[in-house]
Amino acid sequence: MTIPDRILGYQDELTAIRRDIHAHPELGLEEYRTADLVAAKLAEWGIEVHRNVGKTGVVGVLRNGNGQAAVGLRADMDALPILEATGLPHASQNPGKMHACGHDGHTTMLLGAAKFLAETRNFNGTVNFIFQPAEEGLGGALEMLKDGLFDRFPCDAVYGMHNRPGLAVGKFITGPSARAAGGAFFDIRITGKGAHGANPQFSVDPVLVACHIGAALQSIVSRNIAAMDTAVLSITRIQSGDAYNVIPQHAVMAGTVRAMKREVMETVETNMRRLVTSVAAGFGAEAEVDFRIIFAPMVNNEAEAIAYGDAAAALVGEENIRRDAPPGMGSEDFSFMMEQVPGAHVNLGNGTSAALHNHLYDFNDEIIPYGVALYSAIVEKKMPKGQAA
Repeated sequence: MTIPDRILGYQDELTAIRRDIHAHPELGLEEYRTADLVAAKLAEWGIEVHRNVGKTGVVGVLRNGNGQAAVGLRADMDALPILEATGLPHASQNPGKMHACGHDGHTTMLLGAAKFLAETRNFNGTVNFIFQPAEEGLGGALEMLKDGLFDRFPCDAVYGMHNRPGLAVGKFITGPSARAAGGAFFDIRITGKGAHGANPQFSVDPVLVACHIGAALQSIVSRNIAAMDTAVLSITRIQSGDAYNVIPQHAVMAGTVRAMKREVMETVETNMRRLVTSVAAGFGAEAEVDFRIIFAPMVNNEAEAIAYGDAAAALVGEENIRRDAPPGMGSEDFSFMMEQVPGAHVNLGNGTSAALHNHLYDFNDEIIPYGVALYSAIVEKKMPKGQAA
């Protein structure tokens, strides 16, 4: 391992920051305390600070030399609505809110990289440190983009990372093409005609309609999506009525769709609308679909994925980098940033922790130097100090 001694020397300071953030979790677009902490640390280290980019987002800007290149480094800041059960000394002090996905660690690693690069300045160009709010399905990346993120802070490339429980400390996973699925949420509202349960002939039963719609929707993946593509359609909620002897007027269905390509998501949506409307009409009911893309597919740029992997290999050795792992069906809204600027994303091992989004999860402080070093290394690799302006 060739992590710089200076970064290893930050361990105690960064661990304290990480545990402080963990103890004070904030949900998406409510990261006021976290943003205050980030902004204060950036300012302390002489980095230009921009607040309220995407409501609670923070961007730090560090320039060195006369280079015209610019690199963006991104981390997420928000927590989840989960009641923590770790019992740790630094456990959440905000009941019902918890850093169960490691965003406290991601924020800390990016802060560590900001501190290191501000001290060493071994690069020629501009680094934009992007601290994003509301990654957990609340549209934080889009909020920053609506606020002109890349118009105000131009980047030639952007890089992000996420911890992975079950992957050994000191190991990384990356690769070209899709790395995480796009994700959509959908709601279906069915309107029928209520009646007494003893007289179904006077009803248009929305429960029966929902059952048939549920079965019909499962045909989309098997019959409308090409075999070489990937999609998941899961109905996760069906609700209707509240009495044993009343056929209700309405039923609602909800769920999620995942796919590795935007065009596949669009195909699913088109066929969902067609099936829902026609099946409901066949029973004499009406149905409406609200289909919302929450995450775009996260697609690594091939050249940037190679560069990011090479930077990681220089730190931990090629034997500790996997560049051909299959993508996951989870989602990551860094994808929206990478649709606008070429970039790459990696997973770094979190060791044997509990799973993400679990009430027993905790970020492994041992991996902080690895993230700090990789963020810093890709900046030095993309903008070497000796390059011409």
